[in-house]
Amino acid sequence: MNTFWYEVVSIDGDYANLRRTDIESDEIKLVARALLPPEIAEGTKLKYEWMQYEIV
Repeated sequence: MNTFWYEVVSIDGDYANLRRTDIESDEIKLVARALLPPEIAEGTKLKYEWMQYEIV
């Protein structure tokens, strides 16, 4: 399974905007906060693996 690395760019209500950091990309991914660890804040680094987000 692939592993992807993200950074929380912003939080807007029940959603967070994530930017990939493992590749050159300006694309922002909108993710429901219910799928993310509750401790996230802007600037938090995340690892996505096996359909789960984890703070690193």
